[in-house]
Amino acid sequence: MANKDMSKDVLNVVKKKTGKSVSPKDIERLASGVKPSTLQSDAQLRQLIKQVSSLVNVKVPEETVNDIIQAVKSSKLDSNNMQQLMNMMMGKK
Repeated sequence: MANKDMSKDVLNVVKKKTGKSVSPKDIERLASGVKPSTLQSDAQLRQLIKQVSSLVNVKVPEETVNDIIQAVKSSKLDSNNMQQLMNMMMGKK
């Protein structure tokens, strides 16, 4: 999938799931701070989840944050492959 298509898909998924529109620049700004190590650290994952929830103005309960962290850490994703992560988040195989 091309980067442009991926960006469009991400924006559509965010809008569909939250009812909020997010600009490509907002996503790029957020994504620029994500490193492979982010996916291995509970604190960094928690911070990323808070940034995303703030971006779309949706509160995420602590239990859900913990579930997301557990799902990311227990998945067999290659932390260097953001395409794989995005597909997982968008429900694609």
